[in-house]
Parts: sequence; C-alpha cells; structure tokens
Amino acid sequence: MARRLAAIVFTDIAGYTSIAQADEAAALRLLREQEKIVRPLLESHRGRKVKSMGDGLLLEFENALDAVECGVALQRQLYDRNSREGSKPLQLRVGIHLGDVQRQGTDILGDAVNIASRIEPLAEPGGVCLSEQVFAQVRNKVPYTLENLGPKTLKGVRDPVNVYRVMLPWAVEGAAPSPSTYPRIAVLPLTNISPDPRDEYFADGLTEELISMLSQVRGLRVISHTSVNQYKGTSKSVAQIGSELGVASILEGSVRKAGDQLRIAIQLIDTRTDEHRWAETYDRKLENVFAIQADVAERAAGALKVELLRSEREAIEEKPTSDMEAYASFLRAIQLSHSFFAGTTEDTRKVDLKAEGEYEDALRRDPNFSAAMSGLATHLIAVAGITRPPKPLFARARELVTKALELNPNSSDAHTAKANLAMQSDRDWARAEAEFQQAIVLNPSSSGARLWYGYLLDVLQRFPEAKKQTLAAIDLDPLWPLARFQFIAHLDHGGEFDAAVELRKKIYEREPDNVVLRWGLGFSYARAGRPQEALELLESPADVSDLGARTVHAMAMLVLGRPEEFRKLATDLEQGRLPGYFSDPVIAGGYAALGERERAFHFLERDSTEGDRILWANYQELVFDSIRDDPRFVALIRAMGLPTTLGRPLVKLPSASGR
Repeated sequence: MARRLAAIVFTDIAGYTSIAQADEAAALRLLREQEKIVRPLLESHRGRKVKSMGDGLLLEFENALDAVECGVALQRQLYDRNSREGSKPLQLRVGIHLGDVQRQGTDILGDAVNIASRIEPLAEPGGVCLSEQVFAQVRNKVPYTLENLGPKTLKGVRDPVNVYRVMLPWAVEGAAPSPSTYPRIAVLPLTNISPDPRDEYFADGLTEELISMLSQVRGLRVISHTSVNQYKGTSKSVAQIGSELGVASILEGSVRKAGDQLRIAIQLIDTRTDEHRWAETYDRKLENVFAIQADVAERAAGALKVELLRSEREAIEEKPTSDMEAYASFLRAIQLSHSFFAGTTEDTRKVDLKAEGEYEDALRRDPNFSAAMSGLATHLIAVAGITRPPKPLFARARELVTKALELNPNSSDAHTAKANLAMQSDRDWARAEAEFQQAIVLNPSSSGARLWYGYLLDVLQRFPEAKKQTLAAIDLDPLWPLARFQFIAHLDHGGEFDAAVELRKKIYEREPDNVVLRWGLGFSYARAGRPQEALELLESPADVSDLGARTVHAMAMLVLGRPEEFRKLATDLEQGRLPGYFSDPVIAGGYAALGERERAFHFLERDSTEGDRILWANYQELVFDSIRDDPRFVALIRAMGLPTTLGRPLVKLPSASGR
C-alpha cells in the first residue's frame, strides 16, 4: 500500500450521547445536519469525506491549510446556525493532524489518523485544535491566534504531542464558552415585586450577593453579574439563555419586600430539560436575609451534587453585617456601581460619587463591614483615571483593603483590590501577580480577578498567559464587553493587528449605531495599516462630548497622518478648556507620533515626577515607536521594571515620517 502525506480532520458532536439518550430522533437529525453542512465545505476546500464514525466524521485534505480553513469555516457556519433563535445547539469538536497515511480502498490508515482522532477531544465545543505539524504549516498563513496548549500525552501515541488551539474570533467574543469540569450556573436578576418600585435596588443587590455567595463554592463556576444582568426582563427561554451563557443550570426567582417582611421565591432549573431541580419560597423577616442566602447557596450546591467543604460552608453562613441599614446602603452602592460601569447613564461622575456615598454610609453604620470595604476599594480603583485623578483614590483604597484583609483574610475581592494597587499605584509586578493568583485560588469564578491578571500579564508582554486569563474571564462573563476589548489589546500589543480588526468587526456589527465602537474599529484599521477602511469609519465624526471618545477619534486620525484634531484637543486640554481627567502619557504619545520629541518628553517627564506615573499602562502603543530608541524613553521603561523591547515589529506612522 502506497504511503502519502495528508491532513487528517476528525469531527465529533459535543454531548451527543446525552442528546441521543434524551431524544434519539433529534440526535439523528443532528447527524444528518452535520453531513449537510460539511458536504459543500469539502467541495470548496478540496477535501473528501473518508467515512462516518459514530457521531463524527473522518475527513482528508491534500494540505494543512485547506484542512484548517475548512475546520474554521465549519465552526463559523455552526456558530451562525446556533445563534438563530429556536435552534437546537449543534456543536462540534474538530481535531487536525498532518502525517503519512496508507490508502485501503476508500479508507485511510496509519498513525496520522490515530493522532488526529486523539487531538479532537482536546478541542472545546465549537473549537479547533491542531498538532505541531499542522501549526508549522499554517502559522503565518491564517489570520487567527494559535494558542500553544503545551505537550499532551495521547492514548496509543508513544511521544507527547504539542497541541495548539485556534482562537476563533466569535468564540473569543464569548459565544462558545470553553468546557469546564465543574458545573456551571447563572443567577438571573431577581424580579422585584415589592409594593414600592424604589426597592428595585434590593432585588438587584440580592442577585449580586447570591452570585458572590455561590462563587465561594470552589466546585462551581458561576457566571458574573455583567452577563446575567443583560437578561433582566428578558423574554428569552431558559434553554436559550443556557445556550448563550454555556450553563446547564439557572437560578431565578422574585423578591417582595414590604417593611421588615421579606418573601423570596427561588427555583433552580435545568436548561437542557427545563425541569426544576429544586424550588423554595421563603417568608421571613428582613433580618433573616443572610440565612436565606446561605440556604439557597447550600441547597443549590446540593442539587448540583457539589459537596461543600467546611470552610466554604462557614464562609457562606457568616453574616456580613448585623446592621440592616448598612446592608441596604451596601446593596444600593452595588446597584449604582454596576450602573456606572454599564454606561446606563450620561452623568457618570454623579453616579460614581453616589455609589461612593452609599458605600461610605454603610461603613459609617458598621465600621467592620468587610465586604463594603472591599466593594468601595474596588470601585475607587476602577474609576481612577476615568472620572477622577488616581492618587487620592488609591490612598483611600489602600486604607480600606488593609482593614478588609485584617477582618477577612480570605476575601477574594480584597486580594484583587490589593493586587490592583500593587500594579497600578506601586508598579510592583511580582506582588501584584501573587495577589491576583491568591484571589483566583480563593474564588475561581472571579472574572474580575482573571481580567485584571490578564491585564498585568499584557503589561509584562506575557501574551499567551494574558490571553489565557482573559479567555477565562470571558468564559465566566461571556457578554462582558470589557473582556473582549482587553483581548483585542493583547492582539494589538502582540502585533496581530488583522486579528484585532476581525474581533472589533464582530463587536461593531452587533451595535452599528454606536459611534464609539465605530471609531474603535476605525482605529484598529489604522493600526493594521488599512487607511481607506479606517477613514470610511472615522471621517465625518458625530458630535460626541465624551472626552474619552474624542481622544480615540483624534488619536486614530493622527495615526492616519491627520494631526489637526489631536492638536486642537491637546491645546484645549493643556489650557483647561475641557472638563474631565486626562493623562500626560496620552498627550505625550500624540506629540511623539508627530515627531515632536521634546514636547513628548515634557509630558512624559512630568508624568514621571509629579503626575500619576501611568506610562506603564500604554507604553506599548505604536504612537511611541518613533521615540522608542531614545535613551530617555528606554530609561523611563527600565525604571518601571518593564521590557524595553516589544512583542511586535516597530510601526512607522505617516505623521511621524513628516507626510
């Protein structure tokens, strides 16, 4: 039998066995649909179907590039199909290997076939995994990040095989959460049915508290608030929400608060069968709310067959405060803080201060309210540099974090805040990393800790690790825009400009009327050296008063060699004609791109000596490429303990070249 080189693809329907057990006819329909979708893709990518193997297919291609492009096209079609309302999910795993095969009739045999079949289960539902041999052939030929998963020991294969995952843009965006060995659960916003509509804050805050409490159970993975809050008042079915969030269980219910009386109705639903796993109605006094929360968390864990450790049970049953007025202020603060970061109000400065006021009121009523301390510290750190200068906010946050950890050394939120202070204020990268890692150990469901840890790793130019943490944040908070934008930053800083464009396009297509998203996509085109496409989005800008949005537009035009808007913005800021906070390094970057080195270093040195010292946050931006070899710039970067080289090639901008 003649031997020849071929690219081998294995597919497999995720969860097929359970689907077939529940509905054999539906499972057979999925098999037929898989064949129907694959057939035309094989024709267009010069592949052939070798045979069906249970719920999967064995496919053969003449080269690795055709195989990978076909696998990606297949997953894109399935993503579009699964996004349509009412579709029963059809998710495939795809594994690809390149090696020698032997033909036997229409069949193929050999180690290459075996290796491809062992790689396929390593892919997440909706994902594609490759062997080292395939990676070597396509690494510079596909517009996707290929993440190294490291050497894997495969059954029946003597030596470990290096495996790579294709980072599909729509999967990164959160539509196809990666699998977990832990049960995944989402707590939908509790419905407020209180006589007073102003008690909405109580239902919202209680939802967040249940998320926080369930997150203390290390055997669960709990979807974060940002994603579940988008289903408030939704008419979507439990099955559809479960599919979008990648969860098998949903906790939902209602809250009725009247004076000191409280009624909470709660139910745990299986998203695949729409059956109730558990339900309960609590009629108690308001002061018993903590006991209710603990009971819900314990019974939900029990229904999901997750055994609680003694330390977890103790943490769940511990009362955060004995002052109910302090607790009410705490819940109002949570609602306001979420409103600020969701951008649901134009007066962000006012909402920021109101949230701070409610946190401070909670602490006046109960000076030992550890959760309120961590909450306020987190809020202050997050708004620093957005609505107010960082230094005074960091000082207050440090006081709060120190005391919060004295009261509760096992607070994941407090460790996250401490890590952020080490990173943003002290630039102590090692201590920040240790604190982020501790926060994640204490609460593996903390999307915030993972997101900020990914940010730190990006600053240190450890991009594969940064992507891993940000993807974990997306997995825990699939609809959180900030996590997707951070992943785009990883791509930009690593020089993967075209991949960043593809991700931004997906985000913009969902909100085509959003001017900030339009400008962001335009900026990505500008970074990628695609000026015509950038100008189509950036020319004739809308009248947007937000300083941050104006800065994005001005800098994008500057990168395209059109500096007029930046010069006007910089002059207005320097002369105090624009309200709002801005940082010296942003202005310095603009002057650096213009080739005005001395003006750039005026602002950089001012930031370093008397400013907020935040060059660390944007030193990788391409506007600094024209001064990156200047000894003064190198000294500033070295003084911060950061790499003085980049993970991407230098970019020569039109404005920097004098054109």
